Amino acid sequence: MRRLVFIAFLAAVVAGCGGESEADKEREGESGRGTVTCEGSATSGDLGLPADFPQLEGITFVKSEQTGPTRVVDGYADRGLEDLYDDFESELKSADYQILFDEREEDDAEISYRTPDDSSEGQVALRSCDEDKTSVHITNRPGD
Repeated sequence: MRRLVFIAFLAAVVAGCGGESEADKEREGESGRGTVTCEGSATSGDLGLPADFPQLEGITFVKSEQTGPTRVVDGYADRGLEDLYDDFESELKSADYQILFDEREEDDAEISYRTPDDSSEGQVALRSCDEDKTSVHITNRPGD
């Protein structure tokens, strides 16, 4: 029995030394952290976000797709993270969105929201690409 425990421990240590594979990084991008988009051409057409969702100037949206019940929109802004976070927070509140959770750190920030009519909820996830460029990842899904 002690031998099995030692082998399991050794396997865990060896696995932890390998670093992240590309597949691991992709799964992380698909988890709560969201995709990081720092460049790309603007998408055309409707993004699929609520009609009253704040439209901030200077954001280039490059992708919008439906994944099950969730709308996922990715883009970037030629602005710093702190400035963009402040604007999103202010505009969501001005549009009477309920802020469920918000957090700002040095290189990333999130604002989870619910629409005024409770029809949908989601999250704005911001990731710093560099000092003057920020990735924008928005998810929106039907409310409870």
